Amino acid sequence: MRRTKRCGVTQGTGWGILSGVTVDPLLQTIPPLAVYFVVGAVIGLESLGIPLPGEIALVSAALLASRHTLDISPVAVGAAATTGAIIGDTIGYSIGRRYGMSLFERMGRRFPKHFGPGHVALAKQLFARWGVWAVFFGRFIALLRIFAGPLAGALHMKYPRFLAANATGGLIWAGGTTAVVYYLGLAAEHWLSRFSWVALVVAIVIGIGCTMLLRERTSRLIRDLEGEHDWETLRTP
Repeated sequence: MRRTKRCGVTQGTGWGILSGVTVDPLLQTIPPLAVYFVVGAVIGLESLGIPLPGEIALVSAALLASRHTLDISPVAVGAAATTGAIIGDTIGYSIGRRYGMSLFERMGRRFPKHFGPGHVALAKQLFARWGVWAVFFGRFIALLRIFAGPLAGALHMKYPRFLAANATGGLIWAGGTTAVVYYLGLAAEHWLSRFSWVALVVAIVIGIGCTMLLRERTSRLIRDLEGEHDWETLRTP
């Protein structure tokens, strides 16, 4: 990659732009074990039922692993994410099985934006339609990532079936996301050296637009279900 120096600052294309603002020295101070711990903890708590940005934590860690100047292993990132997903979902399952739907009612009264009757009704509909596959695909859907473990327990799904879907989904989601983001990060330097930053901005805008459309559609479904269900109806199997 071609690099020039101006006023003592390294300039170039691709990741070199980040080097110019001295990001690398700052990132190198982060212990790899801290990255693995944060990824596992955030994803584990999200799987437990706490609305945290687990996917953002995983993507960020995988991008860091793609930088050869950092001693962060993509395999360890994927393993931490998988472990957090499986353990968090299992704890969530146990809590949901013990407290039942009353758990969601208490959470809904405290956090209505995340655990309102519409959210729970939509999650129950997906479980009724997909069964154990809702646990597997729940890893890839933001709403179900929070609800899958506790709701499976509250609905008394058999634990061996839940564990199989939970472990398989967690492994494919965490490992697949880490691998895709890692190799995209490796390709970014070469890609950005050949194409304009405008193309990257356009791609990001399209991605954000698709995400917002999906979120709006989900929100519309939740609002519709909010008017059809209350906690009394959701308690019935």
